[in-house]
Amino acid sequence: MFTFNTILSGIDFKIRKLVEEYRATERELTDVKQENQKFRQVIEEQAEQIKILEEQNKILKLRNTLDTTNGDSTKVKLRINQLIRDIDKSIDLLTKMD
Repeated sequence: MFTFNTILSGIDFKIRKLVEEYRATERELTDVKQENQKFRQVIEEQAEQIKILEEQNKILKLRNTLDTTNGDSTKVKLRINQLIRDIDKSIDLLTKMD
């Protein structure tokens, strides 16, 4: 039969083991949270890069439109006005994000 001290030692050992596992889990959780934050930052940077590339794409399309219009100034003016409206919308969205 087990003595009281043996049982108590077993319980103490199990408690210490559980505490160690708990601390290891806390460290792992902290690491995962830090990694998650890094991923969120990468996502934000990539979203910003996408916006920049989309704007560059619009500019290139405008340049191509201007190159192919051959003097149709009304069409060019309408396109420029549309781009200005798009830029204003983008600025409004950026100011709302801040």
